[in-house]
Amino acid sequence: MKHIYFNKYFKSASVLSTVLIIISIAFLIIKGLNFGVDFKGGTLIELRNNDNNISISNIRDSFNQMNLKGVTVKQFGNDTDYIIKFQSPETQSATYINDLKSSLKNNLSASLEFRRVENVGPKVSSELLRSGVIAISLSLFAMLLYIWIRFEWQFSLGAIVALFHDVILTLGIFSVFSLEINLSIVAAVLTIVGYSMNDTVVIYDRVRDNLRRYVNIKIFELSNTSINETLSRTIITSLTTLLALLSIYLFGGEILKGFSFAMILGVIFGTYSSIYIACPVLVSLNVSQKTILREDKDKN
Repeated sequence: MKHIYFNKYFKSASVLSTVLIIISIAFLIIKGLNFGVDFKGGTLIELRNNDNNISISNIRDSFNQMNLKGVTVKQFGNDTDYIIKFQSPETQSATYINDLKSSLKNNLSASLEFRRVENVGPKVSSELLRSGVIAISLSLFAMLLYIWIRFEWQFSLGAIVALFHDVILTLGIFSVFSLEINLSIVAAVLTIVGYSMNDTVVIYDRVRDNLRRYVNIKIFELSNTSINETLSRTIITSLTTLLALLSIYLFGGEILKGFSFAMILGVIFGTYSSIYIACPVLVSLNVSQKTILREDKDKN
């Protein structure tokens, strides 16, 4: 395979990543995230309309007549399927959902199929949000600890910077386009953390081996050599993963689109950060053969 000079673009990539991270953080602070029912609380209904004479405005008007707050109605997948979200009343009877279904059918006088109904209370949603944040934080800490034990502290710092880069940019894109954040997106972010770390560890392993092997080559050139030596593995892994995720995104239905889109972003950002974030950190910290030899001596 042709030797590619990735190190020529280390500085440009660092500037680009810094700008993107700043923009992402700004959107996360100013605009925030579009939390779904899982985290905000409320009721979600997936509705199929079997009558062609019912429009989305008719459905919206029918829900508004029930004095519900925060009603949103969107088409979901095709012209006959809709997703309806609204804030649930503070006090609900045991037959609340059944009463709502009956009222909606009577108002519209149509053949409606309730394909999915989810009802999450505010207490449960806040607990889910807190658990999601804790899960992501613990996974980042566990990865930091793993790299710290397996490699030197400079490698650990580079890996954790790359992980934060991937997570922040992914969440930033979800904020920019107001994409819904639910439990499946939390699962996707946790998967992204593992994928990105795996790719980074492969390159770091080769960097450390080459530091022991080539005593007269500086880390700037040596990191480039290591990236090229692992490039075929990186390309094969990333492309095969992307093919599977694109299939899920295109043919897996609306429910899986958010998860698969987050995963696609994670694979792209994870591959990029392993090369243009993790390795430049080693160059900036001036990791050398002495660093590895000193660590080997301490272990012995």
